[in-house]
Amino acid sequence: MAATRRPGRNHLFVPGPTNIPDRVQRAMLVPSEDHRSVDFPALTKPLFEDTKKVYGSTDGTIFLFPASGTGIWESALTNTLCRGDKVLTARFGQFSHLWIDMAQRIGLDVVVQEEAWGTGADPQKIEEALRADTNHEIKAVMVVHNETATGVTSDIGAVRKAIDAAGHPALLFVDGVSSIGSLPFRMDEWKVDCAIAGSQKGLMLPAGLGVICVSPKALKVSEGAAGRNDRLAHVYFAWEDHRKQNPAGYFPYTPSLPLLYGLREALACLFEEGLENVYHRHHVLGEATRQAVAAWGLKTCAKDPKWNSDTVTAIVVPEGVDAAQIIKHAFVRYNLALGAGLSQVAGKVFRIGHVGDLNELSLLGAIAGAEMAMNDCGLKVTPGSGVAAAANYLRENPLNKN
Repeated sequence: MAATRRPGRNHLFVPGPTNIPDRVQRAMLVPSEDHRSVDFPALTKPLFEDTKKVYGSTDGTIFLFPASGTGIWESALTNTLCRGDKVLTARFGQFSHLWIDMAQRIGLDVVVQEEAWGTGADPQKIEEALRADTNHEIKAVMVVHNETATGVTSDIGAVRKAIDAAGHPALLFVDGVSSIGSLPFRMDEWKVDCAIAGSQKGLMLPAGLGVICVSPKALKVSEGAAGRNDRLAHVYFAWEDHRKQNPAGYFPYTPSLPLLYGLREALACLFEEGLENVYHRHHVLGEATRQAVAAWGLKTCAKDPKWNSDTVTAIVVPEGVDAAQIIKHAFVRYNLALGAGLSQVAGKVFRIGHVGDLNELSLLGAIAGAEMAMNDCGLKVTPGSGVAAAANYLRENPLNKN
């Protein structure tokens, strides 16, 4: 009779959802309670302030929605913009594509700058487009900070400099779903107006808690849009409802209590490690993975080192090799979950996520599993080569900066 149980743990190395720390899982095992009780604000009010620290913000306002990152995209757009408003964005991966699709479907006029997959947003092209927009018809610039489909990180600081150089008043919206909590994010310094995060990535929680940090400028714009007849419709994602309830520690509808308790514990994990150490750890793990890829004789999807993501590496397989087969085999044979190629890179890449609650030995297990799966599927790499390269790098580069 065939075995129905796999011993050991599933090794989760997709770029989200990520591994949940045991202490965070325990923190979410709570009984139901009255979310309108006098005690409830003791849980929630600190969350609004502490979450801002992960964004690098003191001026922003945090809204917590029971939703995925897609819902928070919709929140950013519908609270600030009106039907027919023009927005500028770059398409260089599956998630930038999906944000464009949403903006078009809700009635916005989207100006799309097409970039090669494996690169990111081009600040110079953004500046040129904004300089040409002398009537300031473009109301927002939308940028995906970390594109997990291709393993690319865009330079948001450079995008801000481009907007300022053009002297343009457009809002800056940033998808930080796979970066916030893992990569340096400077909300106030970069003057980001809406920054979007999802609970299942760097925040090390299950999916289902969407987070947005909103600048004072964006809040003011949303207030101005409120009285317009062409305002984009929204109810569930309305900021004004949260602004009435959140200061007292409450929500306009029933929140997900386990996720709020989990968020409190996840933030404690991040602060105990130290955010700068968290960012350094992700960089070291990312570089160790890239060392393994080079030792295998393969290339990453990122076309230049400046685009390298420290939360996920997309590995290009040679012509004639089906990356989807490697991913399937790794899961079935070795209980290892690798990220699939999406859209334009489907079947052409497999992805190793190195985001969230991971250390050196965790990563080395994924690299070893990827080596075995590749060889089993006919992509011959030298056994142990990637593991050795990554291990040598990790021995010389501690995860803790201190």
